[in-house]
Amino acid sequence: MNLADLTWPAVASLAPDTPVVIPVAALEQHGHHLPVFTDSMLLGEIVRRLQPRFADRVLFAPLLWLGNSDHHLDFPGTVSAAPRVYLDVLNGLAENFLHHGFRRILFLNGHGGNDVPGRQAVFELRQRHRHRDDLLLLFATYWSLGDGPVEGFTQSEMGHACEWETSMMLRIDPSLVGDLAAAGAVAPGRPFLPAARGWTTKDRSGPGHIGEPQAATAAKGEVLLARFAGDTASLIERVIAWDGCSWNG
Repeated sequence: MNLADLTWPAVASLAPDTPVVIPVAALEQHGHHLPVFTDSMLLGEIVRRLQPRFADRVLFAPLLWLGNSDHHLDFPGTVSAAPRVYLDVLNGLAENFLHHGFRRILFLNGHGGNDVPGRQAVFELRQRHRHRDDLLLLFATYWSLGDGPVEGFTQSEMGHACEWETSMMLRIDPSLVGDLAAAGAVAPGRPFLPAARGWTTKDRSGPGHIGEPQAATAAKGEVLLARFAGDTASLIERVIAWDGCSWNG
């Protein structure tokens, strides 16, 4: 079910244990070869693939395109909610659904910069509602739900405007993908070792991408989209089946 398509009485009639999925992404630079709406387009495609499977079992909120992208602000086209603002936005969204009686809320994330504030938001929510044992408050990033590297790929993990994201964009809309031959490899580096260092994207990449977009193909994009949609579907099935007790693996 799409929240945007429903009347308020239809929403009011839903069972409190109906999972609410809130997709969150970003509007930010993606190097010289991908559009600024890449994260939102990719997550939107994954949600589109999920919706038929869950029909009337899950309520999907409209995708939130505004993300925490301050680290990309050196690149024009980036629009960001600062970290503390973003925390308030996510907290407020969840509180709205809790106020309307829903008890299972999943933020489904499609942008790396949302990960830290997103986890903090659900932590804060749980502290405020610590007296309740009927709530399931989750934040998950779609490419982190599977079993690790994908066979046949140059990169072993998600980067930024990388082989993975570029492949998925080639699958969704190749007309929006620029010249890959001109996009050289940019090593990811280790900004969190041996101690986490504060950084901006400019500290790590001049052109704005991180990884090897020149290795991308549309076929690889379909492999990734199918895998990520399947991984996310498995998570949502767990949310539906939650017994109100432990959430441990």
